[in-house]
Amino acid sequence: MTVFEDESDRSRGTPATVGTSWLRSPHPAVVADRQGGVVEFNEAAADLFPRIGVGSWLDEVVPGWLADAHRRLALPPRPRSEAAPARAGGPALRGSHEGRLLRAHPTQSGHGDVAWWLVDDSDLTAAEDALRTERERAALLSEASTQLLASLNPERCLERVALLAATHLADAALVISPPAKNRYGVVTAVGDRVTARPVRMDPADIPGLAEALQGFPRVPARWMDPADLPDWAVPEGFDGPPGSVSITSLPGHGVPAGALILLRRSGRSAFDASEELFARLFAARAGAALSAARMYAEQASITRALIAELLPPQLHHVHGVDFAGGYRTSQDTERIGGDFYDVHPGADADQESLAVLGDVCGKGLDAAVLTGRIRSTLHALLPLAGDHQNVLKLLNGALLTARHTRFATLVLASVRRSGGRVRIRLTSAGHPGPLILRGTGEVEDVDTSGTLVGVLPDVNSRSATVHLAPGETCLLYTDGITEARGGPLGSTMFGERRLRTALAECVGLSAEAVVERIQMLAGNWVGGGPHDDMAVVAITAPHTTHLTAVNGHTRGRYTA
Repeated sequence: MTVFEDESDRSRGTPATVGTSWLRSPHPAVVADRQGGVVEFNEAAADLFPRIGVGSWLDEVVPGWLADAHRRLALPPRPRSEAAPARAGGPALRGSHEGRLLRAHPTQSGHGDVAWWLVDDSDLTAAEDALRTERERAALLSEASTQLLASLNPERCLERVALLAATHLADAALVISPPAKNRYGVVTAVGDRVTARPVRMDPADIPGLAEALQGFPRVPARWMDPADLPDWAVPEGFDGPPGSVSITSLPGHGVPAGALILLRRSGRSAFDASEELFARLFAARAGAALSAARMYAEQASITRALIAELLPPQLHHVHGVDFAGGYRTSQDTERIGGDFYDVHPGADADQESLAVLGDVCGKGLDAAVLTGRIRSTLHALLPLAGDHQNVLKLLNGALLTARHTRFATLVLASVRRSGGRVRIRLTSAGHPGPLILRGTGEVEDVDTSGTLVGVLPDVNSRSATVHLAPGETCLLYTDGITEARGGPLGSTMFGERRLRTALAECVGLSAEAVVERIQMLAGNWVGGGPHDDMAVVAITAPHTTHLTAVNGHTRGRYTA
């Protein structure tokens, strides 16, 4: 680089050369005096600024931002005694020139000259911009995945996909769902406004839509003419005609989850290859979330249908007899378990109604499946319900031939009203014996017993018959009631004694009130602790004067 040894040399314009290697630097370098005149430059600067020359003015040969920066940095001349050494002139400046982004580093000589080193940052800036864009896109994909997987509701998931796409990818977005009954669900988002509607359409009317709905690769946006879009594909609230359109498939689990249409307004740049690639990455996450939500909704629908069949029925008056039942699973989060009960009304008031209460070994879903099998088998055996031993024998055979290794206990009760009294024939198969609440408050045992079903080739049982006067109750219960542990220490069983005491306090109560009281006391005893499934059924002879047939059932009118 060239410097002046003293003021006399400078006034004579005689430079002293201390080195010329900078002239071969690949980076442009320009030296200008305090008035803005070019003193020296290298070949790289000549290539960058073709009009430059020694003695030319910076204003005429370099970009304006660089000339302005030089005027701010050039120092007024100082006396020799106050001359300062060369020093850096401040932080680097940035500006553009003929499509290039330049970074200029100034160095001051102390006499007013400034040497400018220029670095072409175009590639670096482009790389930084690309990196920043990729980071933003990665953050968006992560946030999109979080939001889309936060809800397993298909409708909300569709709305979220459309809203995210309209906010971050385009000016408007349409999510097309697979057809149902010759209609396509279309969820549209423009800004923060989301609408959903069914549309009867032909996907072939939009180039690439039919292929996207079938999961085929996208059609490049540059091949699509926005003017060909049908009216339904341009949402309400979209200002002006579309200037660019992109269609992407929404991949699902095995089958496509739909298609995503992105729209940009005219006047904006069209979708480029990078943006379309990002749209495909977004669509992959959106399609997976939509597919998961639909799969969950379908499984939930199936589960609800199955649970509805497995849940104990709502009991009521049947042919003049008051029935009530209560059920609580071992886990409050479950609706089905291993305990069950059913009441099968007789064909008329002269026929016996069959009440069944049982307990399957185990808890949860596996026990509930066997419960459903037992209930279905007993329903098929209703024509034989008059012979309890034969019913138990056939049920035992059905359980022995099944693939499971579980067993069950149950009690059968054939019930018929005769005048003001109720006759009940009871048969226990390995189940706790029923209790009879008399009008005096006395609690009696029923002399019935038998072997459990599903274990041995043969089952043995002994039946007993009881009669209930008006106001008296027969209570059927599972061992989840008596074996419920709780109390002050949390480990004491509720026990049969407490159950008999609680039942004795229910004199004169209806079947429903008896069930509610037993359930309340057992539940309070357990508190929030673990427990087995608990089921209870009450059969009561109501206080009535005469019977009236209503919808196939016999109901009594209560006396005062």
